[in-house]
Amino acid sequence: MAEKNLNWAVLGVGVIANEMAQALHKQGKNLYAVANRTHEKAVAFAEKYNVAKIYDSVDEIFTDENVDVIYITTPHNTHYQFMKRALENGKHLLVEKSITLNSRELDEMIALAAEKNLILAEAMTIWHMPLYKTLAEKISSGDFGKVQIITLNFGSFKEYNMRNRFFNLNLAGGALLDIGVYALSIVRLFMAETPKEILSQWLPSPTGSDEMATILLKNLRGQMATVALSMHSKQPKRAVISCEKGYIEILEYPRADKAIFVDAETGAVEEIFSGERPDALLYEMNDMESAILSGDASIMKLNFSKDVMDIMTALRKDWNLQYPNEVW
Repeated sequence: MAEKNLNWAVLGVGVIANEMAQALHKQGKNLYAVANRTHEKAVAFAEKYNVAKIYDSVDEIFTDENVDVIYITTPHNTHYQFMKRALENGKHLLVEKSITLNSRELDEMIALAAEKNLILAEAMTIWHMPLYKTLAEKISSGDFGKVQIITLNFGSFKEYNMRNRFFNLNLAGGALLDIGVYALSIVRLFMAETPKEILSQWLPSPTGSDEMATILLKNLRGQMATVALSMHSKQPKRAVISCEKGYIEILEYPRADKAIFVDAETGAVEEIFSGERPDALLYEMNDMESAILSGDASIMKLNFSKDVMDIMTALRKDWNLQYPNEVW
């Protein structure tokens, strides 16, 4: 099969969009098109990254026949409406985490993508960083023994500005969808099957968003996990994956390129390096292009994204934490 140069378009011009444009530049490519709610910002972005096409309105990105794949980088409360428009118009989609607000939205979009024979995926760095592919291979080969228990921390100290996306319920603010999605993705990646037993406790912020949460998870194979999240209290981004033969420790796990394995019997430490942290979005986009060109979407792990979304939706239902105008 001949390689095709796919035309990428980006919706939104924030931090992720900038990193995405830079990732293409590393391969000697440019973004084909950009759309943004504020047109002036789209113009500035296009000038910075030599983007060929700027749309006067957001809707035009979905109907441009020259666009092959759209990267949606807008806040997650906007994803569902944009995803539906894009898929209806035949565009492959890479969508920033959290891919949707809830399982109903994601299930609808999965069905629509299948109907249109399109690739839909979440831009979850953990699915694509080479380190995690290396660790998964080592675990599947039995090098470390069975995964027994996983411990995860992720805490950010965000000032109590109740208008920003971290605490604003109208923007689907809160710890779970913003940072918890990373922690739960680690859980899903290293568990042999999705957890079915889930217990939790949470503390609301002054707006009612989830400021802190602790989550306990267990699957039918007896593998367990603990997750601690906080939005107004700093924690390390630390993952410990305890196996029969030792434990794996990963710091800054959303974009990790290094892990250590500590042998349970000898205490010997093995350092494992794979990939480069600055290339996180490049790995995502390369895998996405591979999925589109081959027609094999398994590398994008949408089934894992669905499992994580199902967990987050179940948690918020338990907490009675529903966003304004959200439909479960």
